[in-house]
Amino acid sequence: MNHDDDDGNDALSPREVDPDTVANGAAADSADSELERLKGLPRILRYAMLSKENRDEVVAQRLVAEIDELCPNLPQNVVWAATQDAESGRALAAELDRLAVIADLPLLRSLSDCVRLLSLSVPHDFESFTAYRRVTRAMIHALHQVAAHLEDQQCADLEELVYGFAALPAAKGLTDGTRHWPAISSAVYLGDRSARHRIRAAVVNATNYIRRDMETNQAVRPSHQPAADSTMRDQLTIEPIAEHHVTVGRMSETEMKALKLTEPLKHVLRTSLPLIHTPPLDRVRAALFAEFPYAIDVIDFTLTDLVSRPTVRLRPLLLVGEPGSGKSRFARRLGEVLGLTIWRNDAAQSDGNTFAGTDRRWNTAQPCHAFLAIARGKTANPFVLIDEIEKTSTRNDYGRLWDCLLGLLESETSACYPDPALQIPLDLSHVNYIATANTIDPLPLPLLDRFRIIAFPKPTIRDLDALLPVMIRGLAADRGIDNRWITPLDAHELASVTAAWPGGSVRHLRRILEIIIQTRDRMASKH
Repeated sequence: MNHDDDDGNDALSPREVDPDTVANGAAADSADSELERLKGLPRILRYAMLSKENRDEVVAQRLVAEIDELCPNLPQNVVWAATQDAESGRALAAELDRLAVIADLPLLRSLSDCVRLLSLSVPHDFESFTAYRRVTRAMIHALHQVAAHLEDQQCADLEELVYGFAALPAAKGLTDGTRHWPAISSAVYLGDRSARHRIRAAVVNATNYIRRDMETNQAVRPSHQPAADSTMRDQLTIEPIAEHHVTVGRMSETEMKALKLTEPLKHVLRTSLPLIHTPPLDRVRAALFAEFPYAIDVIDFTLTDLVSRPTVRLRPLLLVGEPGSGKSRFARRLGEVLGLTIWRNDAAQSDGNTFAGTDRRWNTAQPCHAFLAIARGKTANPFVLIDEIEKTSTRNDYGRLWDCLLGLLESETSACYPDPALQIPLDLSHVNYIATANTIDPLPLPLLDRFRIIAFPKPTIRDLDALLPVMIRGLAADRGIDNRWITPLDAHELASVTAAWPGGSVRHLRRILEIIIQTRDRMASKH
């Protein structure tokens, strides 16, 4: 930087940012027409959207001006303003991170992420992958914070951009020719391609649903009545549905009056039902970790499905672990912490005929269990727990539970599930399914393909301090007393527990604790 350029003029001094660069950046930053629609977005999403449409120096100048306002004449900012290449961008980002710690200015870390965003090409080496992962995490976190408050179109644009950016490392074959482009440009291309089939599927799904709905309406109209007859007033009408609400099933008033089994279900038919919103995931994680410290990998694996989702919607999950490891209790607590209605099925006592719904011709006809779960909680995304799924009956007399689950676990088919009792299509696509198993050996492959499978670990002696308070609260609840009436274990009792329980089954640990509490009670009665 201390040599003369080809024209004999001094090169840009590292002691001062070019005033024209700052002026151009400040002018661009005040452009109402471009910034008004991005108002309220986190900084990194604003720069991402600006870069998506402006692959020139104006966006970078805007960022240079913002950095210069906080750190006047920062040498690395000067160099990047002049070169705007990846190497000088990495140097500036590193210096901003350092200053953020020294000056205790978190804002500088946000600016450093923006510099990386504008400097990164498609990741191709370890250093660029490291910077890329950091920017990706920042963008996903920012989108999760604001997604619920954005208009649908803006949210769709951001989703295309952010998740296209996140997918770049797995799509090098599609983007090798753009290695030296800004990564954000490749992200737009990839995000657009990755969404096309989902959009097409959603359109087809909606079209099929409306067509079947119309066919159902036509079928319930008396054949001797003309289409314009007064009975049309009794047909289904599609009303506007509030955001984050779903109409699970539609049935005419005539059919509901004629069908006795709908009497207890009127409150969920022809009514838009709410979807439970996703609670703060950090609180959910902390609550579960306090009770299951040995299952932190399972907790994180499960909650990744809810990142950036405004409402709770988990892909089908199968927990596999040894008996007594606590997987069933973990599944139940997961549903409780998420605020969902829980519908538990013991697979050993279930068959496909009852779980999937019983035909209307039978006196004992009832809808499928997923719809009964919806009716119980009056929400469209309840939590269906299938315990010990490998122990269900394998006889075909009344249909296998495994077979009926195949259609229910697929979002496309469950969105228009033909209930045999109600004989109308139901939208069950928002129902959350979690199953437990001691082993997956008996389970058929088509069923396993529909689950996310994760091994549930056994607790060890290191987890004892976290497990005991939870179990004491559970014993107190079983007795119907305040848990403060059961004092924590003393040193002698704790030594007894440690000697008898080296780790493993939570049920065994609970029995040991029950014996200690009973011994206390007997000793107290003698005195």
